[in-house]
Amino acid sequence: MDPRSEVLLRQADLFTDATGLLLTGLPADDLLGRWPQAHGWSWHAGDQALLQARFPERSTFGVDVPTMAFDRAVLFLPKSKELTDYLLSAMAARLAGKALYLVGEKRAGIERAAKQLAPFGKPRKLDSARHCQLWQVTVESTPLAPELHSLARHYELELAGGPLKVVSLPGVFSHGRLDVGTQLLLKHLDNLPSGHILDFGCGAGVLGAALKRNYPHNQLTLLDVDAFAAVSSRLTLAANGLEAEVITGDGIDAAPLGLSAILSNPPFHEGVHTDYHATENLLRKAGKHLAKGGELRLVANSFLRYQPLIEEYLGICAVKAEGQGFRIYRAKRP
Repeated sequence: MDPRSEVLLRQADLFTDATGLLLTGLPADDLLGRWPQAHGWSWHAGDQALLQARFPERSTFGVDVPTMAFDRAVLFLPKSKELTDYLLSAMAARLAGKALYLVGEKRAGIERAAKQLAPFGKPRKLDSARHCQLWQVTVESTPLAPELHSLARHYELELAGGPLKVVSLPGVFSHGRLDVGTQLLLKHLDNLPSGHILDFGCGAGVLGAALKRNYPHNQLTLLDVDAFAAVSSRLTLAANGLEAEVITGDGIDAAPLGLSAILSNPPFHEGVHTDYHATENLLRKAGKHLAKGGELRLVANSFLRYQPLIEEYLGICAVKAEGQGFRIYRAKRP
């Protein structure tokens, strides 16, 4: 059981009499099994798949607050301050005079995040255990339901083919700015094979939009585990008059087969935790998703030892470019 869920269970009397309890950003543990009246809201495709398998129809996937009725709600603290603001406001708009809870790890900044409850009422700490804290506020000042798209950050990139518009939603990787790794990869999109290209871990769709503009006749799929990233990518494509397939899924297993190329600036953090699983799984299985002669092109921090893994599973791996602490690795399926 996730330690944040354990803290909630220590205060079970606060939740067992709820006629409708919304658990937002919940982990894929047994909490829904403990509280039959609870419903989950997740934007992580991997967690949602596990929850759906164990508790069918009891968790909603997406970026909008579920339409179901609820009389109290718990937010499991996400990494992003902007995303926390959106989620708290979205739930508080439905909880006039009711209780809204925030739970999170101390190292994730729960004490600082608890101040984000203040616009709705007077926050109070209910528990501190398992290196986590639980906070509560009674919603006295009810906000208007936030319009997610109005919270997007818009910026432009000057690329060789002309300006590229980017639309980034709260919680999406490198929100509102271009990260160094993607910046390097954008300079090395040359000589990709024709066919079906995958942007793995698409984020706000920067790489995917650039690929579609550079290779308009290629089929393009953008894949991310995060629902907010998928919406951001669709907005970025639309802002540039481009069309491509955008899907959510838990890693490379959700990707199409027969790809001519996979390009990625893969993540290695999940919240405050370091997690290389998605990238290592990509490197292990890329060959299964690439057509013969298909290419993997990946940018990563130089200190991450991905080259031996690529060579183990795909074969010869070259460093195509490097700079500012990043390298682009290139390999082809034999």
